[in-house]
Amino acid sequence: MTTTRIVRSPGFDPWYNLALEEHLLRQVGNDEVILYLWQNQGTVVIGRNQNAWKQCRCKKLDEDGKKLARRLSGGGAVFHDLGNLNFTFIMNRKNYNLNRQLEVILQAVRHQGIEAEFSGRNDLVVEGRKFSGNAFYFEETNAYHHGTILVDVNFEDMSRYLQVSQEKMRSKAVDSVQARVVNLRRLNPELTIEKMAASVAAAFVDIYGGSGKIESITPEKLGLDELYRRYSSWEWRYGETPKFDLVFSTRFDWGEIQLGLSLRKAHIVQAKIYSDAMNPQLIEAMAAGLTDSPLKPYSIARCLEALPVTEDEQQILTQFKEWLLEKINSL
Repeated sequence: MTTTRIVRSPGFDPWYNLALEEHLLRQVGNDEVILYLWQNQGTVVIGRNQNAWKQCRCKKLDEDGKKLARRLSGGGAVFHDLGNLNFTFIMNRKNYNLNRQLEVILQAVRHQGIEAEFSGRNDLVVEGRKFSGNAFYFEETNAYHHGTILVDVNFEDMSRYLQVSQEKMRSKAVDSVQARVVNLRRLNPELTIEKMAASVAAAFVDIYGGSGKIESITPEKLGLDELYRRYSSWEWRYGETPKFDLVFSTRFDWGEIQLGLSLRKAHIVQAKIYSDAMNPQLIEAMAAGLTDSPLKPYSIARCLEALPVTEDEQQILTQFKEWLLEKINSL
């Protein structure tokens, strides 16, 4: 029998909120599903494999007293303020059901008189405009699915701090960040964050069961100092940005790629892939698979083909390999 919990963070610090999210991921029971609701104040959150300097106007963000955070999941950069509500579904992988999880959010939005639908690889939209971006993280036993709900976000700040590539804008057939997003409050002027949170909690109980009691967990209760230090550290948020000997970039249907290779005597001694792809572990595995390979098409192909991947990941790996071999052959 599946049990449920609803947890809400009382604070707006992104580094604490992400630490709590990871803590809940580690602690969730085998037959438990957790709905975690949280908000960040003035924050750009980037995907696990993204280059902070390319996704965010980092200097401006820092000058204005805002924060940069990096999450465990893949996907692209998002801007959070107190007009946005974040949700996370946390469970054992056997209980993971994307359609069921999305139905919670769609039902909650419909309860506010707004018809919405799932679109593309990770968006919830109303009339073709995005109000929720979703991302996913899987470990051997547990998983989470999290996303945003734009209720009344400051889009001027969103445009001020996010740097979205022109190629990505063209792929969405729009010319700015603001052109492809919508606040739900524009469609329902009476909507507030508290009403949205209550609707999400009610939909969760309707679909998953449980009492609907909402727990408020403060940092002092859990002792998340070690996780907090990692999420707030420069190393985690910005990471290394080494100078590469070769840099290649492109965009696939499944995400953007920038590949940097450091070479010594025609061998790859370091490989780094920056990407907004939804499969963060696969991106890291591909970079690791290239390390120590001779810079020869046959050797690179052999290294990549040796990677253990799922059926769903095979298409991504094959497309990446074919693109990279074309680049190497053109040198």
